[in-house]
Amino acid sequence: MHHQPVLKNRRTLLERAEKFISDIYFTDCNLRGRLFGDTHPLESISVFLSEKRIPYSDAVQQSFQPCKVGDAFGPTWWTCWFKVVLKIPEAWRGKEVHLRWESDGEGMVWRDQQPVQGLTKEGEKTSYVLTECLKDSEPRGITLYVELACNGLFGAGQGCMIAAPDPNGKFTLQKAELVVFNRDVRELLTDFEMLVDIVKMLGEGEQRGFQALFTANEMVNLCDPADPSSFAAARSLAHKFFAQKNGESQHVVHAMGHCHIDSAWLWPYEETIRKCARSWVTVIRLMEKNPEFVFTCSQVARHHASLLDNRKWAKRQELVSNTHPLPLLNDCLLYLTQFWLPDTFGYSAQLPQIMKGCGISRFLTQKLSWNLVNTFPHSTFFWEGIDGSLVLTHFPPGNSYGMNGKVEDLINTVKNNKDKGRANHSAVLFGFGDGGGGPTQLMLDRLQRVQDTDCLPKVQMSSPDVLFSQLESDSSLLCTWVGELFLELHNGTYTTQAKIKLGNRQCEALLHDIEVSSCLALCKRDGFKYPACKLQELWRLLLLNQFHDVIPGSCIEMVVEDALQYYDGKSSAFTIVFAGSSIAVLNTLPWERTEVISLPAEDTQKRLGTSHRQNITLFKLPYFRSVDGTIIMENGLLKATIDQTGRLMSLNCYASRETISEGYLGNQFALFDDVPLYWDAWDVMDYHLQTRKPAVEVIEPAKVVRSGGLQGSISFSLRISGKSTIKQEILLDACCPYIKFNTQVDWEESHKFLKVEFPVQVRSPNATYEIQFGHLQRPTHRNTSWDWARFEVWGHKWADLSEHGFGVALLNDSKYGYSIHENIMTLSLLRAPKAPDANADMGSHNFTYALMPHTGLFQDASVIQYAYNLNFPLHVFHGVIAEPWSAFSVNCPAVILETIKQAESRENALLIRLYESHGSSVTTTLSTSLPIQEAWHCDLLERPDSSIPMSKTSSGISLTFKPFQIRSLLLIIQ
Repeated sequence: MHHQPVLKNRRTLLERAEKFISDIYFTDCNLRGRLFGDTHPLESISVFLSEKRIPYSDAVQQSFQPCKVGDAFGPTWWTCWFKVVLKIPEAWRGKEVHLRWESDGEGMVWRDQQPVQGLTKEGEKTSYVLTECLKDSEPRGITLYVELACNGLFGAGQGCMIAAPDPNGKFTLQKAELVVFNRDVRELLTDFEMLVDIVKMLGEGEQRGFQALFTANEMVNLCDPADPSSFAAARSLAHKFFAQKNGESQHVVHAMGHCHIDSAWLWPYEETIRKCARSWVTVIRLMEKNPEFVFTCSQVARHHASLLDNRKWAKRQELVSNTHPLPLLNDCLLYLTQFWLPDTFGYSAQLPQIMKGCGISRFLTQKLSWNLVNTFPHSTFFWEGIDGSLVLTHFPPGNSYGMNGKVEDLINTVKNNKDKGRANHSAVLFGFGDGGGGPTQLMLDRLQRVQDTDCLPKVQMSSPDVLFSQLESDSSLLCTWVGELFLELHNGTYTTQAKIKLGNRQCEALLHDIEVSSCLALCKRDGFKYPACKLQELWRLLLLNQFHDVIPGSCIEMVVEDALQYYDGKSSAFTIVFAGSSIAVLNTLPWERTEVISLPAEDTQKRLGTSHRQNITLFKLPYFRSVDGTIIMENGLLKATIDQTGRLMSLNCYASRETISEGYLGNQFALFDDVPLYWDAWDVMDYHLQTRKPAVEVIEPAKVVRSGGLQGSISFSLRISGKSTIKQEILLDACCPYIKFNTQVDWEESHKFLKVEFPVQVRSPNATYEIQFGHLQRPTHRNTSWDWARFEVWGHKWADLSEHGFGVALLNDSKYGYSIHENIMTLSLLRAPKAPDANADMGSHNFTYALMPHTGLFQDASVIQYAYNLNFPLHVFHGVIAEPWSAFSVNCPAVILETIKQAESRENALLIRLYESHGSSVTTTLSTSLPIQEAWHCDLLERPDSSIPMSKTSSGISLTFKPFQIRSLLLIIQ
């Protein structure tokens, strides 16, 4: 058909095509308005409301009450079960028929007692396909159930997504009807959408963009929305355009179906189980319809693992390793080579070694695309850990793990690839994520259109294994990034929800001690049964709380309450493991030796009063005195002068070197305004540093509480504001080289940040921070934007600032946020964000930190060991012990004996894990008094490694370590 030539104005033609497929404008006459045909009401719809999440079998037994479209249900977190009775009209024979369902909540369709389809408006899933072509043999009358959660895909924030949930929210049923779905309209709409997006993304400077524009315009000319017979000619034009192929050198996109689901975030743990079910069942339906579709699964809630544990789909899903705490399918980790961590707030420099120790050599993530200041320079590269381990790493250049399969995603993937010329393959992860949902049919249709289309990258349905194999085959030009992958955002999460962080630290230590003690009992007490099942249960709860929106504190109050209950449960488990009649002290310090020491009851408290395991009679007892309104604390190691506000005026180390900078005071509390740009619980911005206000108002001046015994202390209290106070006890032990600060804060603030500062007489361009199984250095200056972006950093039990011959370490028992700028060492204590938990951190807090000046290197001064002392206090428990004995010891202070536990696969084997902590190459001997029959090296999954020879000597097992190396041993006991 010939059309009169017209001036083809880009703007008018583009907008013409947009309006032709708009769901807002001209829907009475455009193509979008023809997507659905005839409608038919349901026979009946009734509802049952439940405060709890109940199984299908219980729900269908309840009494249902009539309801209608437009009714609202709630409150938030309740569940509505709808009974839907429908009858498909006979006149719809040969038609595709859907149940059209739209509501504010997240729904799941149940048919014949099975979940069959997720329904979430925010996830573009608003209909359930009853039949693709109604046949005579198919039933017309059907009864369905719809399980509706009274929350949205992203919870129920009041006013904005991350706000605290509205507890009285109502969720409206907006549509519930039968409808004829015009599949040919949907296909043509997808053609138009892809062409329009190509025009927009390529802009006016690309010839191919104008070709797409003119194609779309001609399709509008040919297509009469009221006449389906005109659709074929329009689709033929689109097919001709999409079939024009790329050259051989074009970038290849590996499209992978994906569904990232947060274990808990703006919704509770229990709702995540249903989110998994809604997402996985939808994936199964897509697999049934699309033979080429491959789904990448990084987590599966055990409650619904059976949905994916199906041999029929085994070759079309790829399970990838994840730190996600919801249990994976049984044994899947043993067969994985990819580590999949799309969403977390920074990456430890020990992760490469941990990955390699689990047989994993490939790593995918993308969160560093969120960096606030600096753009990370690579998309595909080798990542080198602090021990030298290398893993092939890929950041999807589209900067998302929840793409939609649109042209924008494909073009951005090519445009943002930082390694052009070095890597010609990239991942595109498509599917709704965070709150679940996953891929849709529309996403698959979009990608199918442009598998090999000129101007766009080549698209192939793929898997992580295929992608990484391609990257490995052409990796010779890839660059290497050494050290941590630091996220320049969300650094407020190092401090938010302090009680969660305290519970995590204490329970990690507690479970460690239970494992060690149980191993000793297993070897020394006949008939003792190692509590493997109970420990597995407790570790799973602890790991569940280590999810990236729980332990960081970026979750709603309901999740915080659940997390704290899990920690309380682990504390009570200690009494389950140990029971008996006589008192003993268990010394299970990872760094020194594992020993059991019998003590008379009257000596127990004296022993517990010390922090370091040495002969206390060799040390001068703490001596306190008041001089001119100040208090002097002294023990032949430290001498401190404290003013009336509890601040350190001076601290002399070994009677020679002053620690506190001249003219400054240590232990200075400071309050900062803390108003981020958006992510309240997540972010602290650099400008908060300009709002510092020292806390100096005295409620009760410093006074001596104890003096003359093994431990002396003073106490004082300060007013932070009109709402919040600090009460602190400063302690000095007879045999301890650090001064300890036991702190209680009553905290009732809003958008404030509390820190404690120590200006010290040390000059160094770098400070050292403990990380998992080692440490690393970060600059104390702000020369570059990369330095400045680290104004707030993370560390574990200690940080150290040292110059040649002298240094100062800052230890803690539950804090993770640090800032060491020039000579000021700062520990972050408490925040007060109001979203997504309006009551975050409000209430009373107890925590401890310590200051340890030292001569020489921090390694030689045993800073690492003293930090363990602070975090692993001695335990008193009842048991029958004949005499003191040592179970394990190592003869090199650089080597930490970190873990002793029963092996996972053998009841008569112990797993021993050690690591080199100084950053040195050393040889040590592991000695034991236990009856060992065999010894094997193994990997982190406890698989024996016969390639590493076991060197035994008369004094024990000889082990060599490279800097920060982790070693694992399997010891078979007699």
